[in-house]
Amino acid sequence: MPLDFTLDSDPVLSVAAPDRAAPLRRDADSLSGGWAEARIMRVDQRNRFAVEAAGDGRQRILLEPAASFADAPPDDAVFLGRTDAGRHIWAVTVDSLPEDPAVSTLRRCGADLVDGHGSLASQAVALLGWHRDNVRGREPQHHPRRTDAGWAIEDAFHGGPEYPRTDPAVICLVHDGGRRVLLARQPIWPEGMYSHVAGFVEAGESLEGCVRREVEEEVGVVVDRVRYLGSQPWPFPRSLMVGFHAIGDPEAPIILEDEEISGARWFDVEQVRDALDGRGELVVPQPVSIAHVMLRSWVAAVDRDGDA
Repeated sequence: MPLDFTLDSDPVLSVAAPDRAAPLRRDADSLSGGWAEARIMRVDQRNRFAVEAAGDGRQRILLEPAASFADAPPDDAVFLGRTDAGRHIWAVTVDSLPEDPAVSTLRRCGADLVDGHGSLASQAVALLGWHRDNVRGREPQHHPRRTDAGWAIEDAFHGGPEYPRTDPAVICLVHDGGRRVLLARQPIWPEGMYSHVAGFVEAGESLEGCVRREVEEEVGVVVDRVRYLGSQPWPFPRSLMVGFHAIGDPEAPIILEDEEISGARWFDVEQVRDALDGRGELVVPQPVSIAHVMLRSWVAAVDRDGDA
């Protein structure tokens, strides 16, 4: 029977953030009253934010007293939720950040953040980026008005509220049902780096249909037994990565028809295991991504079940 498996852990950006407290988004009085004890996350135009040590090699987002930033919630701040202690959490875009404390990005530090802070940062980066996109190229008098504490806008040109958009994309670990996995690379990646086939879902397309289409389009391989693994927010700028695994024939010819793919090949589990441990010539995605978790989970399943 072909190898089957699930993710051995949640992707780090999928670990639940503090309570989003969605009902408070329209409660202006409660938000205003909670500002004095609230905390705020500053994010610059490059999606960087300040972090601080949290012990055991982990980091956490630096959440500053909101009252030190402004006397009341600014119009351009977005409400993210509340801490376990009940303090409100906000995020705001700033022009610059001090280099001390440390400044980082989700790509660089996401895997090292304490549980929930990766999801919190994903939420802030995606939401603030959505607002930046909505005013790009517009004169100030034509900017939409923010409502629901930053979770909606009212645009005079379109009428009615508009809400943040999420673009679904699939990412698929293609394996042979046993010890081999098919990985591809893009020309802009570092030398030796390979990852899974991925692509955006088209209009009127199912997730499974997108998996089959993307794999065949990018590497020329027809896959079967498409199975869901898990998902992860990827706010670059506003994607949701939906992970799958599927079975392909390693004897089928690899045909690179997509200009985004510069190479693809089958790798043995030993090569992938070495790459996950930082050895060998193969380079795989960093632990912050669901792609890394998918590979790690597949290797664990092969070690457990062999060529089942």
